[in-house]
Amino acid sequence: MSESLIISTVSKKEKYEELLPQIESLIDSEDDLIAKMAIVAAALRQTFNFFWAGFYRVKGKELVLSPFQGDIACLRIGFAKGVCGTAWKERKTIIVPNVDEFPGHIACSNLSKSEIVIPVFCGDKIIAVLDIDSDSLNSFDETDRRYLEKIVSLI
Repeated sequence: MSESLIISTVSKKEKYEELLPQIESLIDSEDDLIAKMAIVAAALRQTFNFFWAGFYRVKGKELVLSPFQGDIACLRIGFAKGVCGTAWKERKTIIVPNVDEFPGHIACSNLSKSEIVIPVFCGDKIIAVLDIDSDSLNSFDETDRRYLEKIVSLI
């Protein structure tokens, strides 16, 4: 008698739908921005095993490294520089399937292959960006955009 192996695969959408209320409950009563960013970065990296997940906060005309999970990263990024600075300038989420093809990409790590950056708004003002890198090409899509925008809106 042969046994069949059943492999359960949870879709990306299902992972986000499970994670979203968990993040909401963790940060709902917290008023410290840095603490919220730390929990979100950790939860995203733990759930999806992203190569890098973290925040850059707006400080003057630069983005400054804030809570993150992953390898050492760039400390400061100028307005309109790289993917993060461009998302800040354009005030919208940017998905980059292959970072080597993004004009002006800042290579904090040569292991990063694709990236998504989501602006964090407070009213009409951008206060930070959420930056997520993958060590695989084409890792991010509209599902990521939709759910990550919901997650940063909780901050």
